[in-house]
Amino acid sequence: MPSPIRLAFSPDSDDIFMFWPLLEGKVDAEGLAFEVERADTEALNARAAAGDIDVVAVSIARWPAIADRYLLLPHGMSVGRGYGPVVVATAGDTLASLEGRRIGVPGLRTTATTVLRLLLPRFEAVVVPISPYARAFEALRSGEIDAALLIHEGRLTYEREGLALVCDLGLAWADATGGLPLPLGGNAIRRGLGEDRVAKVSRLVRASIRWALEHREETMRALLARETRADVGLDHAMLDRYLAMYANADTLDAPDDVRRAIEVLYARAHAAGLMDRVPRVEMAP
Repeated sequence: MPSPIRLAFSPDSDDIFMFWPLLEGKVDAEGLAFEVERADTEALNARAAAGDIDVVAVSIARWPAIADRYLLLPHGMSVGRGYGPVVVATAGDTLASLEGRRIGVPGLRTTATTVLRLLLPRFEAVVVPISPYARAFEALRSGEIDAALLIHEGRLTYEREGLALVCDLGLAWADATGGLPLPLGGNAIRRGLGEDRVAKVSRLVRASIRWALEHREETMRALLARETRADVGLDHAMLDRYLAMYANADTLDAPDDVRRAIEVLYARAHAAGLMDRVPRVEMAP
């Protein structure tokens, strides 16, 4: 029997939404078995360096560093179209006013932090892990940081925490690039699986995403029943809104403008000294 396919993705709703049908037997696994590892986004970005996970959810900005061992999958991406991670503070302010100040970020390798560096080259990045979920809010209120960069569900809940929006990175990115979407996260597949197995696993992941989109309510009910992050306060309305943003047609298959946006992101990050090189974007079938 072939060895199991090792998957690693975050606890966030869009990640489990994509993989739940495959892991629960809703789609035919074609004889493959899967092992799952869960970790937050920055931990996954670091974990990918080992090269032993077969399919790993990573920040799009992280892929160039692992491109020698991984292809990007053309499905499973989280994309913002005029919206994205947000910078928030205890009081309304401009992004420019945060120059040189302390901003809590979810990780130095995340796409959100890379884009923030493009928009605001000078600030002190303070890593505030996204788990526990409330940590960024606590750091803001205590004065540990002057602003916080929020990803995942946090970008939907800052208002109920009494915080003010400083900048929506997805909107700022669109303004700076002539309307391009912001590719935030994606799945990378290990080249060492071999051409045939890469194609098979890619096909199964795409089928899982398609099933979830076509059976959205059933999948949402299952996710809510299994939600363990009590501090997120996830309910049906929030999950529905979040998945509409980050698990949609762009997730099923990255269209041309998303692929172009990835190239622009890499080119701009390289020009700003944030990436060593501009890789040729290589995607699995």
